[in-house]
Amino acid sequence: MRLDKFLKVSRIIKRRTVAKEACDKGIVTINGKVAKSSSEVNVGDLLEIQFGEKLMKFKIREIKEHVLKNDAKEMFEIIE
Repeated sequence: MRLDKFLKVSRIIKRRTVAKEACDKGIVTINGKVAKSSSEVNVGDLLEIQFGEKLMKFKIREIKEHVLKNDAKEMFEIIE
């Protein structure tokens, strides 16, 4: 799955356009490498996103095309 779509479906970032802009600014990394919005994500990948002063780390647990709001939290694990 594309990174921007994963961020939107998992509700880490609410809109896909905002996820794409975050990737274009270089504030999203996959496994320590700056990621483009079109980068593929896989189960087990480590995402890091710089939200202002705060660095958030997520581990991808599962990938689903469509998910209900309450189930979106199951797609990732917050590490920091």
